[in-house]
Amino acid sequence: MTKNKNNILSTENLAIGYAQKKQQKVIASGINFAIKKGTLNAVIGKNGIGKSTLLRTLSKVQKPLEGTLFINKKNSNAYQHLELAKTISLVLTERVPESQLTVFELIALGRQPYTNWIDSLSKKDLQKIQWAITATNLETLQNNRCSELSDGQMQRVLIARALSQDTEIIVLDEPTAHLDMHQTITIFELLKQLTKTTKKTIIISTHEINLATKMCDELIVLSENKIYTGTTAALIQQNAFENLFASKIVKFDRALQQFVIHSQTF
Repeated sequence: MTKNKNNILSTENLAIGYAQKKQQKVIASGINFAIKKGTLNAVIGKNGIGKSTLLRTLSKVQKPLEGTLFINKKNSNAYQHLELAKTISLVLTERVPESQLTVFELIALGRQPYTNWIDSLSKKDLQKIQWAITATNLETLQNNRCSELSDGQMQRVLIARALSQDTEIIVLDEPTAHLDMHQTITIFELLKQLTKTTKKTIIISTHEINLATKMCDELIVLSENKIYTGTTAALIQQNAFENLFASKIVKFDRALQQFVIHSQTF
């Protein structure tokens, strides 16, 4: 990911992990990349490599161990909480606890950074909520209870809540984790379309690597020894996918630009 004036988020020598008593558990370090405005970006890698930790760090849920995160070329440490809430929205992979909220009410929670102390919704708030509902095709479900929704429908509601928050950057941790194949493709198509129509920047972590290589504008590939960034074509030239998994079962097919089952193992 090359540096240019369209970069909305970038890192310099970022180290991510956790502080444990007097020690630090470093998951990944020396992370340098830049993400362009209005693009769909995926963080990929094997289980436990640090995808969720990276997204939590980029969205300021947890602090980096070292290095600097820039948002709109401004050091993220300079952002006040409210300013950050108007810049980045986050959808985590954890299931939302069952509640009696309607779809509309849950999406409306995305307006909290803008509402007054009694949380009354202005005309602009209502417009943003309705826009988010329309953008995610939830018009017919907006009065339903969230407890009545399927996993796929609920994921669209959470994306709509992030949209109603009206941030430049939307971060989603495993947005298709609980979905079947059809729902997964639908969510990817929705996210891709949203970057085109809203010009918002979307960053996701995903295990759906073959979909990510086909549908995302750029990828961040976390491997054991190196972090690669770029388009699928650029990453293929860098051999970024060749040793992503230490397995004889799957291999990366450069011609197909996707991982395939290695038939010789059967």
